Amino acid sequence: MTISNPILDTRIRTMLVDAYVSQQVLPQCSEIKLWLVEPETMRRPFSQDEIRNIQEYPAYWAFCWASGQVLAREILANPSWVKGKKVMDFGAGSGVVAVAAVMAGASEVIACDIDPDALLSCQHNAELNGTQFRLHHDLFEFDEPLDLLIAADVLYDRGNLPLLEIFRQKAQEVLVADSRVKDFDFPPYQAIGRHESFTVPDLDELDEFRWVNLYHCK
Repeated sequence: MTISNPILDTRIRTMLVDAYVSQQVLPQCSEIKLWLVEPETMRRPFSQDEIRNIQEYPAYWAFCWASGQVLAREILANPSWVKGKKVMDFGAGSGVVAVAAVMAGASEVIACDIDPDALLSCQHNAELNGTQFRLHHDLFEFDEPLDLLIAADVLYDRGNLPLLEIFRQKAQEVLVADSRVKDFDFPPYQAIGRHESFTVPDLDELDEFRWVNLYHCK
């Protein structure tokens, strides 16, 4: 029997009219499964109108980006990062890192994303994995103390780099996973690891984007 998600199917069709989501286990983090865009729907030629529509509504939440997969795996492998802490997953997308933080023993987890469809995806992925966490739509309106803020793949635009300072103001500790910024030099952030990964479904991205760097600030 095919397991479907009509609610997320409706949202993914804002990007592509024949797309739908399916349950997919993460290859590098098999403890977690997510509702992600079905790969077959992305493997055909697109018309110019479809390309334009995908660019206007890329549905980031329907993919598990390389940085998110790495950070979720590392949190599960090193639960001391989050255990007993109040954690925010900023730019949560699918909610993969929030799910991992709950599984690893965080005392409270907040998934934060400006996209309401991403928050909807987070909710469904939390349920899929038997986890629970809070949802929030705007980091700048969040005024509760945080032990740890986690951000995966949110620095794809250099205009987002000022967020690194905002993160420090919002939380006692910050973990960032990124595959886009070259020559990352933003003290007091320090590099703590480098891992090869890929997006799920795999988008055959350039090799340089398949290497995820982890940065820590305390």
